Amino acid sequence: MSTELLAPLDLAFWHLESADHPMHLGALAHFTPPASGDAGTAAAGSEEILALLAARASAIPRLRMRVTDVLLPVGGAAWTADKDFDVRRHLRQVRLPAGDFAASAATLAAELMERPLERGLPPWEMYLLTGGPGDPFAVLVKLHHALADGMRAVAIGAGIFDEIAGPLAARARRHGRRSGRGPAAVPPRSWLPGPWQVAGMARGRIEELGRAFGVGASLLGASLARAGRLDPRGAAALSASSSGTRRLATSVLDLDEVHEVRRVAGGTANDVLLAAVAGALRRWMTERGDALPPTDPSALVPVSRRRPGGPPGSGNKLSAYLLDLPVTEPDPWARLYAVRDGMDRNKAAGPLRGAGAVAVLADQLPPLAHRFGAPIAGNAARMLFDLLATSVPLPRSALSLGGCPLREIYPMAPLARGQSLAVAMSTYGGRVYFGLVADGKALPDVDRLARAIEEEMAALLELVR
Repeated sequence: MSTELLAPLDLAFWHLESADHPMHLGALAHFTPPASGDAGTAAAGSEEILALLAARASAIPRLRMRVTDVLLPVGGAAWTADKDFDVRRHLRQVRLPAGDFAASAATLAAELMERPLERGLPPWEMYLLTGGPGDPFAVLVKLHHALADGMRAVAIGAGIFDEIAGPLAARARRHGRRSGRGPAAVPPRSWLPGPWQVAGMARGRIEELGRAFGVGASLLGASLARAGRLDPRGAAALSASSSGTRRLATSVLDLDEVHEVRRVAGGTANDVLLAAVAGALRRWMTERGDALPPTDPSALVPVSRRRPGGPPGSGNKLSAYLLDLPVTEPDPWARLYAVRDGMDRNKAAGPLRGAGAVAVLADQLPPLAHRFGAPIAGNAARMLFDLLATSVPLPRSALSLGGCPLREIYPMAPLARGQSLAVAMSTYGGRVYFGLVADGKALPDVDRLARAIEEEMAALLELVR
C-alpha cells in the first residue's frame, strides 16, 4: 500500500480544521450547455458528464489517498491509498430549481462549503449542478487544504478537463501505467526507525520540540509585533464571531481594463486587484454605516514557494505577505499607490521574511506540535490579519468538459478562525473572477461588497482615461 508522510504545512492545515472552520479550498466552474435543447439530449448529457467526472477523478492518483495516523514520527500522519476507494462517495449530482441558475448555484455552493469533508475518506468532493433542459451546468470542487495549496489544487483539478485529461491518459498508456495508481511507496526504513533507535529518538524529539518552540515563539512574536496586531482593532464586520454559515458572492473584472490601469500606475495587475478590494471595502463599510477602522485592515496575501516552471510536487509550499489595505485613504489613486508600495516592500524582503511568513514556521515544528498547537495557532490568526486575499493561477488555454466550454470559474478560500471574509481571484479567458467567501451571519450583504469591487475598478478607469 502506497504511503507518504504529510508535509509539515499539510499537517498544520489538517489539525487546524474545526466544525465551524473547515479547511478546504473550492472552485465553482460554469460551463456552456450542449448545443441541443431537447429534453432527452440534456438528460443524457448530464449523465455523460457525471460519468466523465467519475472516470477522470478516479484516474487522478492523489484523489485516491486518505489521511491516516502513524506511530512514528509521534503525532504524524500519512497519505495512504484508500483500498476501498469508491468515487461515488465523493461525486454527486444536484438539480437546481428553475430560475436564476447562477444565483442558485452560488447559494448552494456556499451551503456545501460549510460542511467539513469526511476525514476517513480521501478529502475531496465534486458536485455536478444542473438545471433544466438547455440550461448551463456547473461543477463545484472541494479539496482539503492539506491535500493541496492553490497551485497544487489547480494541477489536481485540471485533470477533469478535456484538454488535460486526454493527453495524461495517452501518456499513461504509452508508459504502461495503470490509471489511478497511487504514488510510489516510501521505503519503510526511510521513516520508520528500528527498535534500537526508539529510545534515542525520544530524547532527540524532546530536544527538537524545545528548539522548534523556541524558534517558533521568537518568529511568531516578532511577526505579531511588527504587524501591530497584538491589540486587534480591525473592522468589526471582518472579525465577528463565527456562525459556521457561509455565503458566496462573485464579481468579474475585464483583464484588459486591469492592465490599462496598471500601465499608467506601474506595479502589477495583482496590485490593481488588491487596490480594487481595498476601495470596495471602504465603499461597503461607508454604505452600511460602519465607522472606518482606526487602523487599516491587514490582508494575508499567500505566496507560493514553488519554483517557476518546476514540477507541482506534493504538499503545501506557501508563505505569505501581510499588506495593510488602505481603507482609510479616501482617494482611489492614492490607495493604488499605497498598495503598490506595500507590495514592493514585501517583495524586497522576500517571502521567507516579514510578518506574513508565519506559515514557514510549520517546517520547523515537529508533528506533535502541530497536533496539539493547532487550536492556539488558529486563534492567533485574527491577531495577525483581518482577511485573506489570494490569487489562484489557472491555465491560460481554453478548457472544456465533455466538449462543453468552461465559461467562468470562481475560486473559494477557507475562512480563518475569528474572521468573516476570504477573497480569492482567478484569471481566465480575459476576465478576472472573484469568489468572496463570507460568514453568512456576519456579512449577509457580501453581495454588495462584490458589486463594490466592480465600482472601484470603474473609478480607477476614469482616472486613467
